[in-house]
Amino acid sequence: MQEELIKNRIFDLQLFAGEGDTGEKTEQATPRRREEARKKGQVFKSADLNSAVILLVGTVVLYVSMTYMIENIENFTSLYILDRTLHDFSNEYIYAMFIETLLLMGKVLLPVLLATFIAALLITYLQVGFTFSSEALSPKLERLNPIEGFKRVFSKRALVELTKALFKVIVTGYIVYSVLKKYFYIFPRFVDMELAFSIKVLSVIIFEMAFKVGLVFLIIGIVDYIYQWYEYEKSLKMSKYDVKQEYKQSEGDPLIKSKQRQIQREFAMRRMMAEVPQADVVITNPTHFAVALKYTYKEMEAPVVVARGQDFVALKIKEIARENEVVIVENPLLARTLYYNTDIGDMIPEELYQAVAEVLAFVYKQKKQVM
Repeated sequence: MQEELIKNRIFDLQLFAGEGDTGEKTEQATPRRREEARKKGQVFKSADLNSAVILLVGTVVLYVSMTYMIENIENFTSLYILDRTLHDFSNEYIYAMFIETLLLMGKVLLPVLLATFIAALLITYLQVGFTFSSEALSPKLERLNPIEGFKRVFSKRALVELTKALFKVIVTGYIVYSVLKKYFYIFPRFVDMELAFSIKVLSVIIFEMAFKVGLVFLIIGIVDYIYQWYEYEKSLKMSKYDVKQEYKQSEGDPLIKSKQRQIQREFAMRRMMAEVPQADVVITNPTHFAVALKYTYKEMEAPVVVARGQDFVALKIKEIARENEVVIVENPLLARTLYYNTDIGDMIPEELYQAVAEVLAFVYKQKKQVM
């Protein structure tokens, strides 16, 4: 035990001397470390993936509901704008038109807003699950440190974000240019088209632009999600020293647990030795094993082992037995069999009834002769 403690101390000193306070972070995060990070609000997700999904869902819903929107807008314009001469321009008319405008906006925008809201909730939940932490909202003085702010501006993460932003601008510009070039021939014809048909044509062009941009952003979001996962795992990595310290905190310091086990063994030994004076007989082998048995005819179905031990403990049991005039019987085979097949508080096995009964009969006979 002493050698093991010395080795642990040397290992700790080597960690501190060779790797600094906690050492190089080469170990994967433990479940406890991940749980603590999650409680602090430290989770990984891709904002680009969220934006891409919201853009795609919003675009598809907008395109699908375009006919419904146009019909509602046509009804509104025909009632309140084209046929304005049929109504008096009064306060009541203005109020009614204002209410209808609000209702129209609700009818037109509600499907898109509802779909994008559900998509945002779903994609966020799929990435991080359900978690809430107020720690991320708490003020931190280090955020006001200009030096730390300067480091964040020129950090690796900032460089990655800048690269993504530039790439998205270039890709978006190219997609817009290619789609406009594809439909360039149709723009001069808008002059001769009806308003409703013009809106439908524009919706097709805008839908194609938005859909292509959304697909590209979705690919960027997936790549960004993988990158965020890699950075998150890297930030959670632990050193060997961190893992060891966490184990001590969760499972208990091995030194303390060893001391507790030692104290428990000492208490158990004292209780066991206290039972020896009440035993009827101690069966020995004669030097290596000792088993103390107690039997009360009206209270027990069979003799019970109240103490057992080997070598030094066996000698101690025999010493206490002599001091309290407990009969000691030498029976090597029976002593070894009882020691290996019973524990303290156990009744003797049924196959040993005959052998133990003979020993107890001998003990009771001796006690009668003494009396």
